[in-house]
Amino acid sequence: MTNIFTRIKDSVSADLHNMMDQKEQKNPIAALNQYLRQSEQEKEKVRKLVDRQHKLKDEFTREYHRAQDMADKRQRQAGVAEKAGEDQMHEFAVREHEEYQARADRMKASREEAVQQLEELEQKYEDMKHKLKDMHLRRMELMGRENIARANHQINRVVDDSNEKPFHRFAEMEKYIEGLEHKVNSSYYRSTFDSKIAKLEKEMQEEAN
Repeated sequence: MTNIFTRIKDSVSADLHNMMDQKEQKNPIAALNQYLRQSEQEKEKVRKLVDRQHKLKDEFTREYHRAQDMADKRQRQAGVAEKAGEDQMHEFAVREHEEYQARADRMKASREEAVQQLEELEQKYEDMKHKLKDMHLRRMELMGRENIARANHQINRVVDDSNEKPFHRFAEMEKYIEGLEHKVNSSYYRSTFDSKIAKLEKEMQEEAN
């Protein structure tokens, strides 16, 4: 049963991909828009990673200062204990100083590495934003060219005499209207002919009298 559902899912997915490929071929601008939307989403992900790296650098800085402050404090306390002849306290302070100093050195190195990585990441992020901006501008240029091409195509369909002969249609319409006018005039003349003849006969009869 699982294999059947898997085959159905794969078949539907393949059909969808095929439809998308056909759609992209028919409308490359739409495909470009989709690519730019995906790129913008990736840019947002990178921005969040940059922000996270900033926070990590700040955290390394805080941990370094904490460890270094404690190392300096224990070193000073070790000196006090040594002068006071407190060997056990002196030994404890020395061990603590070494541990805090090792931690401080490690945090300092980590901070320096994080700073370097952050600078590289920010530079790549800026390059990414510039390239995306260039792609957006390029899309605008292509959309302008597509718009002009579509407009010219529509204009040519209207004014090109070889395409459906629009002016020939006007001539046919004019001829049709002239025929209607002729029929109306002929019908009117025919309907008034008898009354005109009767009027002439009456006038001639009156003149004869």
